Amino acid sequence: MTELPLHSPPPAAAVADPASLAPGTWTLAGEGTEATFRVGNFWGLMTVRGRFQTFAGGGRVAADGSLTGRVAIRAVSLTTGNPKRDGHLRSPDFFDAERHPEVVVTITRGTPQPGGAYALEGTLEAAGKTQPLTLTATIDKRSPDSVTVTATADIDRTQLGMTWSPLGMASSRAALAMSARFDHQPDAG
Repeated sequence: MTELPLHSPPPAAAVADPASLAPGTWTLAGEGTEATFRVGNFWGLMTVRGRFQTFAGGGRVAADGSLTGRVAIRAVSLTTGNPKRDGHLRSPDFFDAERHPEVVVTITRGTPQPGGAYALEGTLEAAGKTQPLTLTATIDKRSPDSVTVTATADIDRTQLGMTWSPLGMASSRAALAMSARFDHQPDAG
């Protein structure tokens, strides 16, 4: 699995019209889905980069193109390439993966925007804490039964109780990025 770079949304002309998504249920596909994070460390001299590897979830698109959804990410699936650091990130100092095994993004309202984007509102839950989440998602790839959606967010990890930072060496801000592939499941009827 390669690391997903954080980037700006593609130009509007390169993005599919979200209102044209088929109404119904869309299921998150593990293959083709990536979630990454990065946090400045050592007072900005270095960046810790990591990724999560296990996901589940899906969403529902209404006839008017609006959507709701939920993505659950297994906290123990995080990796930075350093086993000792990974263990610390899974500990109660950060994700507390034993007591809170999932990082959950819940979208309570997704509204199509001009130029092929979605304005998303919802929550981010990690380590037993929840914070509001507002972001923009773009549709990067699509076929009749599959769509890849990309979104980025900048969060304050201390609002999730992740305050460990001796001498203030780690930034309180974390950059998150997700590229998620969803497959359409036709409604029975």
